[in-house]
Amino acid sequence: MPSQPPHSSELVLGFPSPHVLLLTLNRPDALNSVTVELADELRTVLDWFERETKLWVLVLTGAGRMFCAGADLKGWDSRLVSAPSTDQADISANKFGFASISRRLTAKPIIAAVNGGAYGGGMEILLNCDLVVADENAKFALPEVRRGVGALQGGIPRLTQIAGHQRASEMLLLGKTITAKEGYERFGFINTLTPPSSVLPTALGYAKELVERCSPDSVQATKRALILAEGSNRSVLNAAWSSESSGLFIGGENLKEGLRAFIEKRLPVWQNPSVNAKL
Repeated sequence: MPSQPPHSSELVLGFPSPHVLLLTLNRPDALNSVTVELADELRTVLDWFERETKLWVLVLTGAGRMFCAGADLKGWDSRLVSAPSTDQADISANKFGFASISRRLTAKPIIAAVNGGAYGGGMEILLNCDLVVADENAKFALPEVRRGVGALQGGIPRLTQIAGHQRASEMLLLGKTITAKEGYERFGFINTLTPPSSVLPTALGYAKELVERCSPDSVQATKRALILAEGSNRSVLNAAWSSESSGLFIGGENLKEGLRAFIEKRLPVWQNPSVNAKL
């Protein structure tokens, strides 16, 4: 077992079989929403995972009844009040994206074991995973437009590549919640649907197969080729989450209103957009 990097109890590291890291988001009472502090821990752990030659595959899951509900919006809202422009600039500038995962381009395969569902940034995380095993009762959403923000952490180009423009628009422009069956059959971002009790064992089975039957050199070379074949190199993805795109709402009143409305459990009252619609 490799020595572990420093981390809090909000991340649980396990080594279920040789060369496999099982990383569990452990904020079940908060539906594994990600705070700024947790994102920093994830970056440290994932940087270590990429450097550790004895670890070949990452399995990512969430404790309790949800894979990841996205950002901790209550914490984000309080930071917006104290330093809105600085906070948003930090989020947009993180080259690894949401939770230091959603825009991370790594040659090592990542498998998502999705219990309960994934919303917002949690959805953007799983779209950057190579294999996705999901609870058949899970729900998925990219509701950012309903909060006054956008799915600019890698989710837009990846979902569009997988599902096509029109289907992707259902989730991205309407903020629509979909079922696991829709995610598997219509949108195509799920590899396997299982009963809730089988999600993690199935994901660990994929990891074991990768380790035992596939050369790690070949797997990593093939994943690099997949990324290039999809056009998901840094220059393409950077265009999709550029400061120009995020600047359309960062620091705006609609962003603040969307977060307040979510926290206060009411419909938001939007203002007229502050930018011209012409591309």
